[in-house]
Amino acid sequence: MTSSRATPVAGVVDSARPHILLIEDEPTISMLVASALVRAGFTVNCADTGQGGLADAAGGGYDLVMLDLVIPDLDGRIVLKRLLAERPGQPVLVLSCLADVQAKVECLELGARDYVTKPFALEELIARVRVQLRAGSRGHQEVLRNGALSLDLWRLQADSGRGPVPLTRLEFLLLRELMERAGESVPKERLLASVWGYDFDPHSNVVDVCVWRLRTKLGFDLIKTVRGAGYRLAAG
Repeated sequence: MTSSRATPVAGVVDSARPHILLIEDEPTISMLVASALVRAGFTVNCADTGQGGLADAAGGGYDLVMLDLVIPDLDGRIVLKRLLAERPGQPVLVLSCLADVQAKVECLELGARDYVTKPFALEELIARVRVQLRAGSRGHQEVLRNGALSLDLWRLQADSGRGPVPLTRLEFLLLRELMERAGESVPKERLLASVWGYDFDPHSNVVDVCVWRLRTKLGFDLIKTVRGAGYRLAAG
């Protein structure tokens, strides 16, 4: 592909189908992934540069943006940062040959919803796409509430009664997971898998660190530690 702006992939164009933007400069991978997405029932546009992808994504209308990190004109992390600065609620799934933990954590902190390393199985990729689309269609709520606690799903802010507090993407995802299961003891392994991904180190202490950050921002009584069982947010 040689165009700098996103171009549609041949297939059924249906406004009812989830609409995906794929930003990937390698023609073989782009066509392979796009064709698989179309067969799975999605409408797909492709861009082979960061600038072109940003220009197309700025117009909105995409249920998911799939972004390669290694693209010729802009570092993918710059594209991710600029895209989410313009559209904070835009779901983004990163595709990358960079398999190191630091790259993954950086992208999740910047706001990516998921991170898939190359090479990948198309079946797994499609499954992860469906997970993100289901997460994005949960009634299109703008604010999640549990008692005095509220979570703004668009602005990534939480309020426990002392005014809105900005959250990082990981803090937001962790708190949303606990709020959606308020009153339940949620195992650390489940939180690790749903927020950081199934391939993250199961012995990592990232969950504990993120819970500590939420407690410092929203109150130390908000999230309870359940010995041997994980964490629990009291039902409001």
